[in-house]
Amino acid sequence: MSGPTAPFLVKICGLSTPETLEAALAAGADMIGLNFHPRSPRFVTRERARELAAMARDRAEIVALVVDFEPHQAAELAADLEADWVQLHGRETPEQVAAIRAATGRRVMKALGVAGPADLAVIPAHAAVADLILLDAKPPKDAAYPGGHGKPFDWSILAELDPGWRFMLSGGLGPANVADAIRVTRPAGVDVSSGVESAPGVKDIGRIRDFIAAARRAAEQL
Repeated sequence: MSGPTAPFLVKICGLSTPETLEAALAAGADMIGLNFHPRSPRFVTRERARELAAMARDRAEIVALVVDFEPHQAAELAADLEADWVQLHGRETPEQVAAIRAATGRRVMKALGVAGPADLAVIPAHAAVADLILLDAKPPKDAAYPGGHGKPFDWSILAELDPGWRFMLSGGLGPANVADAIRVTRPAGVDVSSGVESAPGVKDIGRIRDFIAAARRAAEQL
């Protein structure tokens, strides 16, 4: 994968209402994420997702977040939404990532949970088949759905990564700490969901704006 020469990416994930989607677009989000995991508080129905995707089209890249989908399921969803990306947030193997990428014809982002240095060992195999790696905090063992659940991991362990790997950072980010996260990890972009919410699944327009502004300011210093 190439080094971080492409424009810095800011992704707002788990959007579920026209008002908060519009706020993210107006604030300059590069990517908007629609969550199709039914156990997540950010789950959207296919009907609502089509509405939101239509609002975002040609203004930001549309990301369909799925968990352990079969290739044909991912392909049908991506075609229905006219999604730009499919985000794989389950236990997909590199072989499954490659199969979904081939079936959908879309770019694929693979999320990998990180809690300690040992978790970085799986990155090369996934990076070889995915278009982008998303490093997220590993969820608690009893979690009902994937993701960081608002808790960051120890960013300093990423100092051991090959500097040629291009990744997005997620997990416990918010307006107050995103600048530090960018400074420490120097990612290709950042992704936030619960960090811009007032309650699980309820996005806060002010926090969305603040997060994007803080991330942009920090990225300019890279």
